[in-house]
Amino acid sequence: MERPYEWDFHLTTWVTLVIAVAMIVLGHRRLFHTSEHPIRWIWHDIWLFAGACGASVVALTWPVDDLATHWSLTALVFQRLILILAVAPLFLLGLPYDVLEWVTRPALVDAVVNRCRRPATAIVVVTVITVGSMVPPVVQAQASSSPLRAFLAFAAVIAGLVLWIPVLGRVPGIARLRPMVRFGYLAAQAVVPAFLSFVLILSPHPLYTVFAGSKAAIDLRPLNDQQIAGFASKLTMLIVLLTVGGVGLAKSKPSDEDASLGEPLVWADVRRQFERVDRKSAQGVRETMTSVNTTPTVADVPEHDNPEL
Repeated sequence: MERPYEWDFHLTTWVTLVIAVAMIVLGHRRLFHTSEHPIRWIWHDIWLFAGACGASVVALTWPVDDLATHWSLTALVFQRLILILAVAPLFLLGLPYDVLEWVTRPALVDAVVNRCRRPATAIVVVTVITVGSMVPPVVQAQASSSPLRAFLAFAAVIAGLVLWIPVLGRVPGIARLRPMVRFGYLAAQAVVPAFLSFVLILSPHPLYTVFAGSKAAIDLRPLNDQQIAGFASKLTMLIVLLTVGGVGLAKSKPSDEDASLGEPLVWADVRRQFERVDRKSAQGVRETMTSVNTTPTVADVPEHDNPEL
């Protein structure tokens, strides 16, 4: 691109979003009419889902995506923040519950999500994805590779989902963290993954040659653009996550520290727990059968090793 604000329709992005929304809507309709315990997609959730779609359009189309690709590190950081702090939680809260249940039902997916609900695991996953996607060689490569840009955007949304699942719950069979633990978890997520911000702020020279033309796009030299990106990343994560944690802590009741109260129990939660019990029982049976089948018998012991022969 020769001009930073040259119009680009981003046809691939629009087509992908339309197909994704259509699949979710049609999937919900099918599940609603075939399930023994149908779950309605209420208007509150629909608006949240629409908000996730709108935030995705802002982050992944003109001009933010164009600036984030070729012109400005600040725009790239802004794009990733939208995906992690807006698209991911709105999508998690707005997705039809029956679709969310269906997507997370496979044993492998359920095991991964159940593992990522643990604060330590979630912090590690978010840190690896966010820092790994901002390594200079990766940022340089994404400027010339549309598939890589799409993959990194998808990875940012996954990082956001991992970040918010312990806070928002909503996934069948997974309860939210207690208010005090939730606040501590969000404080850690605001600090640990953002340590790259200090590198961006304190570096004496630009780290990303792909954004050498930032002056023409946002009237900032590359080093200033890099420093502002570092400050924006750090402050935004701190403000948003600590605010959410503080509000949740202020609204909590003393009894909430002992149990997750006020959260309605739906059939999906009960069924997910039964499914996990069934999987553990089946695994135990398989392990027992394997143990029995591999236990050596007298006939299997060589003659010179059998003391009775």
